[in-house]
Amino acid sequence: MPPPWPHRIQIIQGDITHQAVDAIVNAANESLLGGGGVDGAIHRAAGPELLAECRTLGGCPTGQAKITQGYHLPAQWVIHTVGPVWRGGQHQEDDSLANCYRNSLALAREHAIGTIAFPAISAGVYGFPLERATDIAIATVRAYLEKHTMPEAVHFICFGDEAYRTYQAVFSAQSAS
Repeated sequence: MPPPWPHRIQIIQGDITHQAVDAIVNAANESLLGGGGVDGAIHRAAGPELLAECRTLGGCPTGQAKITQGYHLPAQWVIHTVGPVWRGGQHQEDDSLANCYRNSLALAREHAIGTIAFPAISAGVYGFPLERATDIAIATVRAYLEKHTMPEAVHFICFGDEAYRTYQAVFSAQSAS
């Protein structure tokens, strides 16, 4: 039986490209060829080898995930997942976002990744409401960790005060239930 889920989750304020974990998750676009926000920061920090490997992957549909090496990052792996663009909540955005977390965790488990760090997928330029995205992220990871021993630890990396406060509040609420 896996250890209790709350002990396996950390909420950290910082830069995902500086995290000393086995894998970081990239909130990528469907091309996997870099972009703005987290995606651009990861590509810049990893170096040109990441882009070269991503070119061989043939893109990635929304909700799915693919894995590459981490190159110049502290993390050995980058798991690329494509979050949904917020279109009002009536276009399976919640399910697509939950699939990003489930598929990223499944890839981590497949590759025996012990520690994984997630950004706030879709909560930036893709416009997903932050509290709703956070609730889905923590609930999905919680459900996964309750059934699996790997990954051993999940870090939610929050860029900025608002994201950090939101993740802390949602985590506390879910831990209490």
